[in-house]
Formats: sequence, C-alpha cells, structure tokens
Amino acid sequence: MKYSIIIPTLNEEKLLPNILSQIRQERLLERFDAELIISDGASTDATLSIARNFTRKIVLHTKPGRQNISEGRNAGARCAEGEILIFLGADIVFSDIIKFFEFIENRFRKSPYLAMTSNVKVFPEEEKFSDRFFHSILNTYFYLLNVFGVGMGRGECQIIRRSVFFDFNGYNETLAAGEDFDLFKRVRKKGKILYARNLCVYESPRRYRKIGYLNVCKLWFVNAFFVIFMKKSLAQEWEQIR
Repeated sequence: MKYSIIIPTLNEEKLLPNILSQIRQERLLERFDAELIISDGASTDATLSIARNFTRKIVLHTKPGRQNISEGRNAGARCAEGEILIFLGADIVFSDIIKFFEFIENRFRKSPYLAMTSNVKVFPEEEKFSDRFFHSILNTYFYLLNVFGVGMGRGECQIIRRSVFFDFNGYNETLAAGEDFDLFKRVRKKGKILYARNLCVYESPRRYRKIGYLNVCKLWFVNAFFVIFMKKSLAQEWEQIR
C-alpha cells in the first residue's frame, strides 16, 4: 500500500521544518512506501527552499490571485500516486509518527473505512490550560459528529482513500473555509470515517493566540453553518497568520 503525504504551504518557513524533519528522521518515506508532496500557494519567504531539501515533488501555484486551501490540497492530490492520501497542516507534528502510520496501515488494509482523522492538540511546550480545555471539548465534539453520522475532521490531519477522494471530486474549491468539514460530511454519507482517539497531532497555537478561542470558534461554526445550509463559506478569504 502506497501513501501520499500532501502538505499545502504558504509562507511557512517558521514551522514547516518541524514536520519535514520528523518525517526524515524516522525514515518514514522508506519504511511505509510513502511520497511527500508540497503544494505551495506562491510563498514569498524561504518555504520553497526548505521544501526542496526534503522532496522533489513540489507543486507550484502560478495562476493569478491567491490560492485557497482547497485548491492547494487538490493540486497536491492530482500529482499523488498513493492509494491513501494524507493531508497535513504545515504547522503540525505527530505525537508518535511511527505509531500513527502503523495504525493507518493496519486500519486501511483490514477495514472498510473510507477516511480517518485523529485528535488535534497544541504543541506540548506551548500548551496552556485554555488550550487543553478547548481541544478536549473540540476533539470530543468531532468524535461524536462522526459517531452520529455527520462526518468531521480538521484539515490539520485528514486521511482518505484515493479512490474515494476523487469520486467526491476532492475539496470544494469554492470554499475559502470549512472545506475540511464539507469533504468529510459528503464522504460520511457513503461510508464510515474512523476518528482515532488514541492518536494525536500537535498544532501551533498561533491563531488562538492572535484572535482568541471565542473568535476562532465563532469563525468555525458560522462557516460550518453556511457550508451546511448555504453551500458556501461566509469567509471569502481565510486570514493568514504566521
């Protein structure tokens, strides 16, 4: 079974080296027959020079206008050769990357799950009580959404069978936000999504620190409402926080 790790980027020179170094240090690509794809949305910092030290498979956005995250992920997927597509945020690291991939391999070989996601928490070295509280509630909420048939997974870590991804035409490129929820909502109507509560990826708290949890929640839930009932996102452009 071959895997494609797809990371969309836009000016991620500060945090991208963390996940790329973790992948290299554990020899992940060799151990699990995986490829690494960077889908860059026209970065103006050192993101591309960093990426070229870790992979030759880099997709560049050359069209006029800013690329949204859906377009970036889809562009990476079109170049992917793997049977399993693993979409990651450029700011994440795994709590245990080998355990994570062993779990993916076991579940996708032996079960009919169409897609998978996991818990997301803040980097342990930067975590505050508010982070633990918020993510505990959020992870439980997303888990229950999958249990009750809604379908949900944050874009920091979404794993999906290639055939399923293209059957659903990938991420909706008209959505500037809520695209991760939209994809899993559509997929869940056709089959099961595994929410792996025993696994975790860590993310940067940069957005929470800048605008606060209340504002983040408001943005997420308002955009989710628009995706469900209006078939579009309220946000026309997702604010870049670096």
